[in-house]
Amino acid sequence: MSPSQDAPLIELKGIRKAFGQNVILDGLDLSIRKGEALAIIGPSGTGKSTILRIIAGLLAPDEGEIYIQGQKREGLVEDAPDPVGIGMVFQQAALFDSLNVYENVGFSLFQHTHLSSEDIQNLVDRKLDMVGLPGIGDRFPAQLSGGMRKRVSFARAIMENPEDVHSRPEVLLYDEPTAGLDPIASTVIEDLIRNLQCNEVGCSTYVMVTHQDSTIRRTADRIIFLYQGKVQWEGQVKDIDTIDHPMVRQFFNGQVEGPIQVAK
Repeated sequence: MSPSQDAPLIELKGIRKAFGQNVILDGLDLSIRKGEALAIIGPSGTGKSTILRIIAGLLAPDEGEIYIQGQKREGLVEDAPDPVGIGMVFQQAALFDSLNVYENVGFSLFQHTHLSSEDIQNLVDRKLDMVGLPGIGDRFPAQLSGGMRKRVSFARAIMENPEDVHSRPEVLLYDEPTAGLDPIASTVIEDLIRNLQCNEVGCSTYVMVTHQDSTIRRTADRIIFLYQGKVQWEGQVKDIDTIDHPMVRQFFNGQVEGPIQVAK
């Protein structure tokens, strides 16, 4: 039976994750619908990046269930393919320093396909054009600015395998995509995130972890506020300045005093 049009694209039910005695996620429920631009916000150390890694299939929860397009995931991403492609852009870009841009972006194709080097180069060139970096395939990560490295990691995340029709990423996961960038470079990345959502590559849905006010306002439609392993509030970006939720107000106003406990 095919999933209902109204069914979530991704659904987390009762997710619990602890590292030693430190409970990071405590019975988390989360639904993500196709075409949604979702931002996960909250204080540092509350499990936001952990959620992304669980969605990506890179980390298994201790308890709970994960459904991708209505299909229950068993194990990690390498154990069985998900019904939709999920790509992840890591906070530090996570490029291989010893490989040039061409080799970084085409890495999965070199590893998992029988494509010729010429075919891979054409695919890489197409992705680099999409992220606004044409003609840099022969450069190494050390030769790139922070914003350029981020965009190269975007190109890698949206790379599909033409030998596998299911490899095209439907969902992109962004972990602090504008962290450490100046305001202009951040704007470039924010615009790129929105442009990729509207592009033909298929990445119409994304989930983002961010602390940056401009990134939240310019790239998200819906927000969930995470604290103490649970969703404490969810709403629309337009609600940010009018909502009277004390945690949300404390977070956006940068106040030390409030219900969010600040480490001193």
